[in-house]
Amino acid sequence: MTKSDFNLDLDYLPQLPQNRDVPIGCIGAGFIMADCQLVAYRQAGFNPVAISSRNPERAWEVAKRHGIDTVHDDYRKLLADEQVEVVDIAVPPDIQIDVVREAVKHADRIRGILAQKPLGVDYEQAKEIVRLCRDAGITLAVNQNMRYDQSIRACRNLLQRGDLGEPVFASIDMRAIPHWMAWQQRLGWVTLRIMSIHHLDSFRFLFGEPQRVFASVRPDPRTASKFDHEDGICLYILEYENGMRASAWDDVWTGPALEGSEGDIGINWRVEGTDGLAKGTIGWPDYPHRTPSTLDFTTKRRPGYWFQPRWEEVWFPDAFVGPMAELLCALEEDREPEINGDENLNTMALVEACYRSVREHRAVEISEIIDGVSPGG
Repeated sequence: MTKSDFNLDLDYLPQLPQNRDVPIGCIGAGFIMADCQLVAYRQAGFNPVAISSRNPERAWEVAKRHGIDTVHDDYRKLLADEQVEVVDIAVPPDIQIDVVREAVKHADRIRGILAQKPLGVDYEQAKEIVRLCRDAGITLAVNQNMRYDQSIRACRNLLQRGDLGEPVFASIDMRAIPHWMAWQQRLGWVTLRIMSIHHLDSFRFLFGEPQRVFASVRPDPRTASKFDHEDGICLYILEYENGMRASAWDDVWTGPALEGSEGDIGINWRVEGTDGLAKGTIGWPDYPHRTPSTLDFTTKRRPGYWFQPRWEEVWFPDAFVGPMAELLCALEEDREPEINGDENLNTMALVEACYRSVREHRAVEISEIIDGVSPGG
């Protein structure tokens, strides 16, 4: 049997709903909404019908660019708009819960909410957002969009097919300089709740729930010149009960690449199993250039070969179809979305455990956050 006989038809694209006409109301008109979500929604044939922003001029500009007919100058007016059935919330984390509290007042019409990550400012607030939606009967999904990066989904398919065997070790090595938002200075956050949350959630998506985490951080020199923060450059190790280990280096400094030196920018990931090895790159740091993420893998099932499936889609913006598609499919099929609020609480708990680990200089059991269990309790 030759290399060409091996099945490279990996399941890397999201399921799409049969009905793509469900009216969507968009709250927020910043970069993620304007340049990622709405671009992806139009590509997929979804139906954004209204938008609001605290900056009405910005909302009108985005509406014109994406063919949205209705613009509201206040999110409360959008939530009261009789045509809106699904709400896409893309506002700063500390404002999110106020929007949800208002949204649940319209539960007779609003059927679903897609909320940005992080889901609120901390684990406790995330639990409250989940409760509010559950009590109102509104289906909540969380926009953990790195799960829909093509290389991450393809890797999960390899794991599900058994091509890699039992996972042994995984790593993400990020050397990239994100575009930080103005509201981060207000909250004093840099990396853990903004960028690392993608990697932590992806580890959960690929390997399930870790037992504990050890995290170490230092300030990012570039961002420290602008505002105080603790979670700049972040390193962390996830320990699984079965012996699996995962680790990430989230280096948002990468050297003085913006201050005069040459840059060395990129994100590389690797998954080692008992029967195979997969490695890849995330194309996001090249945005706005369309650079697809990549996947290379080798397996004992076809010894002696490296396989290199490739695709045209990219994380930013194409993968942003995935979270909204999953919410719409869940509504269509009367089920919970894969990225539902309860599921996302485990990602929020993992982020919270990282912060506790940093502050207490120890490994933290995830149960300490979820169950309120003290060490050794």
